[in-house]
Amino acid sequence: MGELWVGRKRTPEGVAHEYSRFQSSKKAKRDRAARNKARREALREGRVHRGDGKEIDHVDSNPRNNRSSNLRVVSRRTNRAKKENSRRRGSRRIKSSWGL
Repeated sequence: MGELWVGRKRTPEGVAHEYSRFQSSKKAKRDRAARNKARREALREGRVHRGDGKEIDHVDSNPRNNRSSNLRVVSRRTNRAKKENSRRRGSRRIKSSWGL
């Protein structure tokens, strides 16, 4: 296998590797489909518009829980800053401050 990263950019081999290892799993596909479904429903209802920079946030961070009480429209920045997202791979936070 070749280089997966060159500097801060992912190579085509790296993209293929990530897809084959993580994004192609059944769970990842179900989660992605559920997130896309929530976005489509919000578009249909007029809660978001294409290119508005808004995202559908799952309050409990479960992408399959698409109840209206669990969904809210937030900016991309707000959604990315959620505490649950900061623990994901690639985060710059120091693990000792995570309380793990």
